[in-house]
Amino acid sequence: MKNDKKRIEIDFLEAGAGQTERNLENDGVDRRGFLKCMAWAGTGMLWTISGGVLASKILSPVTAAAADSPGGGFSFVQISDSHIGFSKPANTDVIGTLKEAIARINALPTAPDFILHTGDLSHLSEAGEFDALEQVLKSTKTGRIFYVPGEHDVLNDNGKQYRERFGRESHGDGWYSFDHKGVHFIGLVNVMNLKPGGLGYLGHDQLEWLEDDVAHLSDSTPIVVFAHVPLWTVYPDWGWGTDDAGQALSYLKRFGSVTVLNGHIHQVQQKIEGNISFHTAMSTAFPQPHPGTAPSPGPMKVPADKLRTMLGLTSVNYVQGQKALAVVDSTLAGS
Repeated sequence: MKNDKKRIEIDFLEAGAGQTERNLENDGVDRRGFLKCMAWAGTGMLWTISGGVLASKILSPVTAAAADSPGGGFSFVQISDSHIGFSKPANTDVIGTLKEAIARINALPTAPDFILHTGDLSHLSEAGEFDALEQVLKSTKTGRIFYVPGEHDVLNDNGKQYRERFGRESHGDGWYSFDHKGVHFIGLVNVMNLKPGGLGYLGHDQLEWLEDDVAHLSDSTPIVVFAHVPLWTVYPDWGWGTDDAGQALSYLKRFGSVTVLNGHIHQVQQKIEGNISFHTAMSTAFPQPHPGTAPSPGPMKVPADKLRTMLGLTSVNYVQGQKALAVVDSTLAGS
């Protein structure tokens, strides 16, 4: 690989078949080809940041998730966009692919401390869909599962049923926070009162709560924020962003390590801005097209033998004393 002296902001998509990459600025063809091959193989990337420089290392899904630290660290897994109830040709068995994701989690040598589900648990927010999801998730060997809603989870009743099932201890429309082994986790809701074009929206009450929630924390506290719609502007024409995310992120600028995990766009995209690492996850149900490559977002039908290269999960490892969390994606087709 070529070493570029100038700073490069890496902003790319990694999602298997039909991949369209954004410009990697002066980064050579060999590196781009290498990344494409890696995505097809279903391997994962371990991302770290040191001195403002992004570095990566290829890991298999198993070795990546098994990197639990004996020195007080821990790991957790993110799954997203299960869309239970969806049954169109893009994937006629979304329960089956969710079960495959859970099986991969259960097969890890070290069980993660918990799972984060970043929304769109259901497809039409119907009771039977939520029932089916809960039944599948009962098979997980990990401990607790934390949720935030997607827009599909609040269709019928403005999120009432979702909150009764998955957000009993939350505030407002379902936002909350918790601490785990020195890391502060914040679950935000940005799928209520969506803005024109579908942009996410947090709202005044939630923003005030967030400001108060982090006010007592020391600058050295690692922060993990998780919400459904991306908290940075991925592609505004498709509503892939959050209208008032800038205000929320301004409360987090003083912290040395902030990781933001989202779903909604059904593909991996990553970005670093200062102290904040952004990451969107693959779906367990169906892929969506890359920004601007189709007339609109939505379920994307791919050949059956490629589907599992575009579905997957995310493992996150925290090691005490390290500035950044290691985020590793693996597909359902991964070795």
